[in-house]
Amino acid sequence: MEQVRCEHLLIFGSFMVAAWFIVIYFLPRMLLIVFKRAILVKGFGDGPIPINTLYTQPQASFADPLHASSSPLMTTGVNRDTLITIGWLDLRKGPQILHVPDTAGRYYSVQFTDPSKNINFAYVGKRTTGSEAGDYLISGPGWKGAVQQETTKISSPNNSVLVIGRVLVGSDSDLASAHGLAKQIQLSPLAPPSGTRRKRS
Repeated sequence: MEQVRCEHLLIFGSFMVAAWFIVIYFLPRMLLIVFKRAILVKGFGDGPIPINTLYTQPQASFADPLHASSSPLMTTGVNRDTLITIGWLDLRKGPQILHVPDTAGRYYSVQFTDPSKNINFAYVGKRTTGSEAGDYLISGPGWKGAVQQETTKISSPNNSVLVIGRVLVGSDSDLASAHGLAKQIQLSPLAPPSGTRRKRS
């Protein structure tokens, strides 16, 4: 009888270890899939955010989150200190250029996440690159093109990238200024080299 009980406990323990491993390994990836769908379909509740586009949280939803349109993006970085700018990159057709404004010492950050592993692989912001204006080339794995002067390259391990930007809001009266800076965090495709002709489709 005691041996049967031990066998049952061993089986149950093995099952719990396997279940815990599955939760730890797969749950973050599943949540990112839901998050990607939220970005591309619903945005902040007022429409989809296209691929390779950054969209800044509306001032109204920051000022009055309880009455804002429901969206999974409203839970991003649950705090009342920073405006959120968000987007999803697809680097298969080439790099994207991230432009950040001069924030004059104001805290901001732009986080880059590899959704296949749920790992943040790079940051741009006051604590890592300073608060001056700058341009950053975000390239996918294997890209070997040239990087222009005064542009910093960030190599992504994946062609899909989740981008989350945050800009500090000091007070209610500071919201408009912070929102204006957040809107200046923008993406644009890498322009082809001068003299290069595009093939007609």
